[in-house]
Amino acid sequence: MARGEELTRLTAREAVRLLAAGEVSPLELIDAAAARIAAVEPAINALPTLCLERARNAAKKLPATRPDGGRGWLAGLPVAIKDLMDVEGVRTTYGSPIHADHVPAASHPLVGRIEARGGVVIAKSNTPEFGAGGNTYNEVFGKTRNPWNTALTPGGSTGGGAAALAAGEVWLAHGSDHGGSLRGPAAHCSVVGLRPTPGRVTRGTASNLFSPSSVEGPMARNVPDIALFLDTMAGECVHDPLTRPAPARGYADTVDAALAEAKAWWPKRVAWTPDLGGSAPVSKAVRAVCEAAVRRLQGAGVPVEEACPEMGGIGEAFQILRAMIFVVSHGERLKTHRHLIKPDIIWNTEKGLKQTPEQVAWAERERAAFYRRVVTFFETYDLLLLPTSVVPPYDVNKTHIDEVDGVKFDNYIAASMTTSSITLSACPAISIPAGFTEDGRPVGLQLVGRPHDEAGLLAAAALIEELTGLAKLLPIDPRAGTA
Repeated sequence: MARGEELTRLTAREAVRLLAAGEVSPLELIDAAAARIAAVEPAINALPTLCLERARNAAKKLPATRPDGGRGWLAGLPVAIKDLMDVEGVRTTYGSPIHADHVPAASHPLVGRIEARGGVVIAKSNTPEFGAGGNTYNEVFGKTRNPWNTALTPGGSTGGGAAALAAGEVWLAHGSDHGGSLRGPAAHCSVVGLRPTPGRVTRGTASNLFSPSSVEGPMARNVPDIALFLDTMAGECVHDPLTRPAPARGYADTVDAALAEAKAWWPKRVAWTPDLGGSAPVSKAVRAVCEAAVRRLQGAGVPVEEACPEMGGIGEAFQILRAMIFVVSHGERLKTHRHLIKPDIIWNTEKGLKQTPEQVAWAERERAAFYRRVVTFFETYDLLLLPTSVVPPYDVNKTHIDEVDGVKFDNYIAASMTTSSITLSACPAISIPAGFTEDGRPVGLQLVGRPHDEAGLLAAAALIEELTGLAKLLPIDPRAGTA
């Protein structure tokens, strides 16, 4: 195996250790990533915009000091940034023809934080238009394909980041999540995606800055790498009023402690629900894979009970609150560029414009009541497990999920109940690989932690990941469909 190929197969934490020890240089990793991108990108279209020379220049002048005592230090590791987030001097389209030629003059505060902690941006990852949708395609760059089977979608909206990780193009990828945009693609590509607690990671320049629904977060090939990248991202930011200081103990240190002394870190009581108490139709194929993963956990001696919080009207509340966010983000844009915006975004924005104040007030009350029920639920349970996506990866040419085992949906976001309901809980949630369907399609298991408890969630996720061993399958070659 060539040196460059060996480097692309390293985990992020392995690569950072080599960088810190001087055994490999950032320039060598950039070259290895560039070669891998050139080899596999034609098959998947995950990283349509590269900035390799900018990365090489940045690698030559890494920060002289390590912020926060070196916590989350990436030491020159190449990373990908979702094409919804500005990177200074790099084409950033938001997946929209309206901004097809946009080159920002300044980076988003989160990009600045990542670069200050030794991350080197080498590419922008593909996203659906303005991040709306569960399949990653747009009129600027076209479709992104799933490395496990290029006839299938990688999910959305962080589909480019998930596909790039699975195919070995990058070691870490930035993403964002509203209805499941970090978790869904992670499930479809058999990687890991974390939706942090609102305020854990800066949203900086977002127009809906005071909403807790959308968050930024990390994607990686395994949980220890996710913990490292969360350490890089987390912390107080003056540009985001909801942010808070990073915890006293780093997330990577917590995961290391859990893996070193598993018995002390296993959750004491776990809840499992295949369908949110009947509120979310989940395909038989997904349910079977997730149930097998849960049985493996039970086999390790962890008590698991079938239970979930009372869902109430949270599905409808999500639709109402999401539509209001679309009015904030796209209401003015509809007046000026309606002809360039895809129908799903127009529908979602107009839904918000037609809603009454009474509907919005009801949705806010329902969200608050749901959160209180979730808090009570976690007084009994340490962890909630459920499927991430309601179906396995589907045809890349299909715009969205329109039915599950005969249950039909009337809009593009309706099939996201397993992730969107968790969004309104405000709890941290992570998707880890659960296994594969009989025809080889990846399935993700979603773990939901107690409010504000990313540390406990990551510790449990790392231990469950060790049970499955699925992280060892990555990266894969989309040209051959083999590891």
